[in-house]
Amino acid sequence: MSRLYQRALNRMFGQKEQPEQPPAPPPEEVPPVKIDALTSYAEQKEEAKKAVSGAAAADDQAPVAPDEVREKIVEALRTVHDPEIPVNIYELGLIYEVRVEASGTAYVKMTLTSPNCPAAAILPAEVESKTHSVSGVRDVTLDLVFAPPWNPEMMSEAARLELGML
Repeated sequence: MSRLYQRALNRMFGQKEQPEQPPAPPPEEVPPVKIDALTSYAEQKEEAKKAVSGAAAADDQAPVAPDEVREKIVEALRTVHDPEIPVNIYELGLIYEVRVEASGTAYVKMTLTSPNCPAAAILPAEVESKTHSVSGVRDVTLDLVFAPPWNPEMMSEAARLELGML
């Protein structure tokens, strides 16, 4: 708005004229980010991560007790539920096999209630995450299969009872 126009409005409405304010200083220029600095920072973080994992790797070299770790994995998998069925996936019979090697590698063979299961994007990732979170598990191999196809007879007796099928 022009200064002359502002004065006319002030007189019309009986307002005192405001003293002219100096123009605002230009905004500070932000220096551009140096790509070398970002790369250097990322390399430093990676080196620190390797140092920490190298120290932990010495502890990880000890063999694990496969049976104990397997039981812990099954316990963890019993906390994973199919979003459409109020029963955990282990009791539903979606887990076909859980095997643990002395090296700490866990192998989980699982299926879904159907190949078109809406939870197909969620359940395998959650199974892998829960398995990996178990103490003693160093690596996880998840095998998603559809043979043999899942059917309600694969559910445990507890699952059938919970769903009112007994």
